[in-house]
Amino acid sequence: MVKRIGFLSFGHWSDSPYSQARSASDVLLQSIDLAVAAEELGADGAYFRVHHFARQLGSPFPLLAAVGARTSRIEIGTGVIDMRYENPLYMAEDAGAADLIAGGRLQLGISRGSPEQVVDGYRYFGYAPQDGQDDADMAREHTRVFLDVLRGEGFAEPSPRPMFANPPGLLRIEPHSAGLRERIWWGAGTRRTAEWTAAQGMNLMSSTLLSEDTGVPFHQLQAEQIERFRKAWADAGHGFAPRVSVSRSIFPIVTEQDRAYFWRDGDSQDQVGHLDGGVARFGKTYAAEPDKLVAQLAEDEAIAAADTLLLTIPNQLGVDYCAHVLEALLTHVAPELGWR
Repeated sequence: MVKRIGFLSFGHWSDSPYSQARSASDVLLQSIDLAVAAEELGADGAYFRVHHFARQLGSPFPLLAAVGARTSRIEIGTGVIDMRYENPLYMAEDAGAADLIAGGRLQLGISRGSPEQVVDGYRYFGYAPQDGQDDADMAREHTRVFLDVLRGEGFAEPSPRPMFANPPGLLRIEPHSAGLRERIWWGAGTRRTAEWTAAQGMNLMSSTLLSEDTGVPFHQLQAEQIERFRKAWADAGHGFAPRVSVSRSIFPIVTEQDRAYFWRDGDSQDQVGHLDGGVARFGKTYAAEPDKLVAQLAEDEAIAAADTLLLTIPNQLGVDYCAHVLEALLTHVAPELGWR
């Protein structure tokens, strides 16, 4: 099955002497350069993780707009924006502007969010759950409003004495980018959340961990999640076809530098642990020579079921090395598996 293949950067920076990204400026500028390099290599997507109160990418829209201005073909996205922190109307303005700059290439991943760096960090941004609700309820309410305004329908009463002439009727959020509503993804951590995602008409984004465990290998549990999503989508009867992405850590070993960095990961296995107070299953890292990778990845049922594969890249190793990882997979692995 032919697949869209992109990278997912967590956008870390640190002042470690081994890091090629020593500051926020380094990460932002290198992220743009890596997206340009990925497009030149024939990759299909440049995606960025969003974390607040951390030495990582926290304000995605300036970066997405900059990548959109420097590229012409590659999809540009997030994986994922924590909706607990977001003003949905302001976010719709930012997203519309970034999508128009990119010519309709934005693929926006959103979610309830992941474990935080600080306690209830969303409260510092001015948001708190209403009585009888928790932070997940608040994130879903922010999402509901966001999805509604992306439809481009007017809802705001115009002033009788406006500064500029208004079109007739109620006013909508501007700028509006037609089609963006169908390019919103939800980062789902469970099978049940995947079904909810389908009911809302959002694409499914599934990462390298699931916040549940049934005892089966990670890729099988994730494949079941995808199957449930697609059934729920069919039952909902939306008017467009959904997309599904999965993330993986995959490192083809084709140079001695690759071997030095990743040969220890060749024996990686799934792990079961605790996340946010619950049991979670974490997928393994794939690291091997290309022929071995082809055999291993051919057995991954979730990758087979998805149309989009996002490669988690070690961004602190620098643009050149991350581009090398992408090129190695696109050249030595993807064609052998029918992804290209």
